[in-house]
Amino acid sequence: MEAMQTSLTARDFFAAKLTYETDPADLAADRAAGRSPVVVDVRSEAGWRQGRIPGAVHVPGAELSDRAHEVLPDRDADVVVYCWGPGCNGSTWGALALAELGYTRVRELIGGYEYWVREGFATVSDDGRSRRAPDPLTAPSR
Repeated sequence: MEAMQTSLTARDFFAAKLTYETDPADLAADRAAGRSPVVVDVRSEAGWRQGRIPGAVHVPGAELSDRAHEVLPDRDADVVVYCWGPGCNGSTWGALALAELGYTRVRELIGGYEYWVREGFATVSDDGRSRRAPDPLTAPSR
């Protein structure tokens, strides 16, 4: 396979990924250290009721462009957007919408809600707070 000609180097590409993405473990570590980004859930109302990251705000993706100013008045706020998981690009669309609105510190949660749960972090649903044991394929067993 012939390499594509581009001005973007591999180093630039991977540095950009680390700038614009975070994973569940790093998000949890940031929150534990008091660096709490605004976490935005762009899933449907049904998904939100089923379970969410504690402290997240809910704005369905289709409403994000119109409602961003309600939940994110500071365009320089540290924001992490998530959707269901790796098979859902709702968080990518949400992060793009925020960037197009002028938000300067937007990241996507890779793995989304699925990997937040699979790594054993706390969740909240309409039934209360819970935590599942970490999946040994995604996080070390405790």
